[in-house]
Amino acid sequence: MKGLVAVMFFLGMGFYGTSQYVDRTNFRAGLVGGIVTGDYSEDYSLNLGLDIYQHWGVSREIDLGLTTGFSNAFGEKQTITNGGLTAETEFDNIQFIPVGGSFRIYPTSGFKFGGDVGYAIGVNKGNEGGFYYRPSLGIDLNQGSSELNISYFVVNDDASFASVLLGYLFLF
Repeated sequence: MKGLVAVMFFLGMGFYGTSQYVDRTNFRAGLVGGIVTGDYSEDYSLNLGLDIYQHWGVSREIDLGLTTGFSNAFGEKQTITNGGLTAETEFDNIQFIPVGGSFRIYPTSGFKFGGDVGYAIGVNKGNEGGFYYRPSLGIDLNQGSSELNISYFVVNDDASFASVLLGYLFLF
């Protein structure tokens, strides 16, 4: 047992000594938009939303944080014809409030990749919400005062709601 503790201590000190802390603690907020894909792509087209992040730099290459926001997918109007009957239906908007954890890895200055994981609370009637994940890639703009990112937002319930999103965040 003492040997295991000694090995863990030296491994931890070696990692601590080789990594430098870079304070990238920041608050980020911005707009996101994209197209709906997957199981809901025929019933919904455009997805618009708001992203809010709080990140803390835990090492030179890694940030951890919390995320929330709002996502609204706009329902489509469809005409269904079967035999001699025609029916028109309009789908209500689907809305989520994602709440989760976030991580970002910085392989180079100004470029990051990572993801968010948590629960997406269903806002509209009949929307149960579900587990969500969101891998993303981002680049810093304007000397780090803003960020452009692309992500893939997925909420899993009985069916998967998914969107490919492009976002613009302001860093505070």
